[in-house]
This record gives sequence, structure tokens and C-alpha cells, in this order.
Amino acid sequence: MVFQSLFADKGLARNLGFWGPLALTLLICALGVWVAEGFFWALIAVVPLLLIAIWDMVQTRHSLRRNYPLTARFRWLFEDLRPFLRSYIVEGPLEGRPYDRVSRTLIYARAKKQEDAHPFGTELDVYSEEYEALCHSINPNPSAPKRTRVKVGTEQCSKPYDAARLNISAMSFGALGNHAIEALNMGAKIGDFYHDTGEGGLSPYHLKHGGDIVWELGSGYFGARDKDGNFDAESFRDKAQHDQVKMTEIKLSQGAKPGHGGLLPAAKVTEEIANTRQVPAHQDCLSPPGHSAFSTPRQMLEFAAKMRELSGGKPVGIKLCVGMPHEVFAICKAMVDSGIYLDFIVVDGGGGGTGAAPLELSDHVGLPLRIGLYYVNNALIGTGLKDKVRLAASEKVFSGSSIAMNAALGANWCNAARAFMFSLGCVQSLQCHTGNCPTGVATSSPARQRGLVIPEKAQRVANFQSKTLDSLHDIVVACGLETPDDFTPRHLRQWKNNSEMIPWSQIVDEVEAGKLLSDPDDTSFAEYWRMADPDSFKPVM
Repeated sequence: MVFQSLFADKGLARNLGFWGPLALTLLICALGVWVAEGFFWALIAVVPLLLIAIWDMVQTRHSLRRNYPLTARFRWLFEDLRPFLRSYIVEGPLEGRPYDRVSRTLIYARAKKQEDAHPFGTELDVYSEEYEALCHSINPNPSAPKRTRVKVGTEQCSKPYDAARLNISAMSFGALGNHAIEALNMGAKIGDFYHDTGEGGLSPYHLKHGGDIVWELGSGYFGARDKDGNFDAESFRDKAQHDQVKMTEIKLSQGAKPGHGGLLPAAKVTEEIANTRQVPAHQDCLSPPGHSAFSTPRQMLEFAAKMRELSGGKPVGIKLCVGMPHEVFAICKAMVDSGIYLDFIVVDGGGGGTGAAPLELSDHVGLPLRIGLYYVNNALIGTGLKDKVRLAASEKVFSGSSIAMNAALGANWCNAARAFMFSLGCVQSLQCHTGNCPTGVATSSPARQRGLVIPEKAQRVANFQSKTLDSLHDIVVACGLETPDDFTPRHLRQWKNNSEMIPWSQIVDEVEAGKLLSDPDDTSFAEYWRMADPDSFKPVM
């Protein structure tokens, strides 16, 4: 029946995938009659192709392969090659996503200490609605200090930490290979900035080279959990008091997949990763969507206070992607009501990166960084906590201008993940979730990691961070300021329409200090403040 349908089909091209290899086989066999040796090699070369074509024709899973045996396979070949061909041949310098070629080139140049100046002016359309600018001053300030740091820690913290303005954001051991973790931490040591562990636990590779560590604990409590997956205070205390661990961070949500938790497939849960996370080896490793140690803002603060005590008085903060704004105000209301303070809050934006996430969550769940910063910053100002609780930002940070723009919206420092991956050699092949990262960054494969030479890449990590802070200093000087903390929403401008460019201070409201406590109804956040309950994340209706 198969061959009858083939002969009955008037469109010869539709069956070229079958008839092409068959005709080629017959032709080569005919030629092989005259050249016996050639006939043998022809069979070796063509018979496997003929067998593949026959198999494609009779299999039932793929329609294209049944209708176009063998040749349909070129479709999958070109699909596999498409990202690379587009990246290197087709796309323009500003078209790549999530990072365009201009951005990646800047990071590579700074990591290698190469020339990072850009010739012939900007390639951006400065009259596009997407364009934004930082306002400089006619009177620059060349005496501004080149390096400033941020003191993190309230009066409830006995071991405050001085954080750099740019640090390595959360990336877990398991999501990244041990070579990448080592190189990042060695780079942090060279450059004197911190390295966030991500929620995958505190591994030996984080501690091997002496770089400062922020230990992130997510809902799975990896590295500080009992056999049932609950928080284990003794296990946490033993690690949190390590000299290299400077702060601990409670992960509430991640920008790329807020409220989703995570899953490390069993194939990736090696004995080493299992020991680090305190989970069974070769089984799926799940971090649930929410925490079991607390369920209300007040309970969360009590948990943070307990962690601060167990760590020996080191700063404790939270990381979150803002969703419902009233929840942010509930946390601040709980701090005022309980007298327990967080030492810092990291706002992760909906445009942040991840090793893998459902597309719907990455694309449409979670507020962008700047909107999240807007709510958190105003909640802190309005409750009089801005001078106590430090604020950090994490979402697509890769340049001095991106740090300055976040500073204008209240961020004291920034964290970056993908930018530091580029400094390690990442080429944005988008293979992070497969374990087949070609540069050895997001994989545990020893063969692929061989290409990542730790001392060489560590220096590039440090170079990138240093050169980026140099560019931040240049912007501070140009704006006539003393430190990045002096940026305000007035410095950041964007197009309102085709003829008017306005500052962010006209786009968003900024509450007066303490106004939410004295007269909340006279603020634009009155509804969120009314909905906020220190004893529940649910809104007061």
C-alpha cells in the first residue's frame, strides 16, 4: 500500500526524500559495475541513507518524515542551527534577545581588558519611545570618590557588611558547573565583591578561593534542611558562621519564575550536588513554590531574626519579585509593628534570567524591576525605614548606566547574573537547561567544563566588575554628584510623547519620609497601605 500511494502521487517532489536516495543508490550501483571497488564504497555510503529513508516512510510519529523521507530531517538540522546562524550572520547589533550583540560585546571587551570605547556615536534611536537618558551637569565633579561601598546592617546586626556597588547575583551549583562557581568566586575575591550562592546550597566550590559569600536560602532550604525538607537550625548555624559567609538572603521569589519554585532533574542530581543540597542523589530535586518556615509577614521577620542570631549577628535580607504591591507594604508595616528589621531587600525584576522556566511565567508573571523598585523604595521611605534597610536591584544589569538608572529609583547596589556569565565566556547559546552548554558554564559535564580555565576566567570576572564600576564613576562625575546614592528620579528621563521628554519624578510619585505613618490617606499609596496586614499576605478587604 505504501508503494502504491507513492506511485499514485502525481507530485514527484513530495516524495523526493525517498526517490532521491533510491535513484542515487541505483546510479552509484550502476557506476559500480564498471568500478568494482567504487561499488563497495558506494554501498557503504548510500545504503544507510536508504534505510533511514525507508524507516522515515513507515514510522508513525512525524508526518513530515512520512511524506518527505530523509529530506525532512534537514528541517530539524536547520532548526538546531538557526539560533547560531541568526546570531552570527543575520541579526543586527541591537536585535539579539535577551542581550543584544552591542551589550555582549561590551561585556566581553571589559572582561578581557580590551578597548570598550564605541566609535561614531550611538546606534540607538534617541527619538524612539524606548530611549531613556541620564541628565548630566554643566558642573561635573571630578573629585567624586572612585569607589564607594554600601554599609549593610541595622542596629540589630552586630556584624555589618560593606557591599560593593556591583556583585554576582544568585546562580546555583547544579545550574552552573563547579568550574564556573570556582571562577566566579575567585573573581569575587580578586575584585573584592560578593558572590550569591543561589538557592542550590553552599558548596565546597563557593568556599575554595575565599571570595565573600551571600548564602541564599529558598523554599527548599538546601544545605540547611532536615530529611523532610524543613529548615534545620543547627545545619544552618554551622555554615552561616563560616568567615566567608557575609550575609544570608531569604529567597521569596525569582523574577524569571515568581511563585514557581524549581526542579533540578534527577539526571543532574549527582552525588556531589546531592551532598551539597542535602537531598537524595539521582532523584528529582524540588523546591516548592512557598516557604514552610513562615506564612505571614510577621513570621517571616521572626524567621529572619532567628537566622541573624544563628549566623552570629550577620545581615539577613530577602529577595523577591514584586507582584501584588500591598504585600510589600505589609512587610514594611510588620517591621514597624514588630520592631524587627530586615537588613536589606533585593528586588528581582520580571525580566531577570533563569536556567529554565515555563515561558508563560518568564513572559507575563511578575512586575518589571523598575516598577518593583518604585513600590519597595516608597514603602521604605513612607515608613521611615529607608535609612535602615538597604535596597538592591537585579535584572539585566551589565553597564554603569544600568546601575545608575537603578540608583535613581532607590537601589543602593546592583547584582548581575547573565553579565557575569558572559564574562566567563557564555555565548548566549540558550542551552542552559539542557546540560549541553558549549562553553562549560551551565553544565556539569567534565568534558564541556574542560574548556573553562578557572584562573583565566576568574580574572575576567574581576576585570568586568572593575571596568563597569569605572564607567559608573564616570557617570557620577558627569552628573556632578558625589556617590551613586545621590541619583534621584529627576536624573532619569524618558519620552512621554514625540515632543516631550520628562523625568521619572513626573512619571511616578515619591512619598514623603514617614508619611505612611503620619497621614497615609494623603499619599498615592493609601489603598495599598489600607490593604496591608502585618499578619497576613492576603489583602484587607
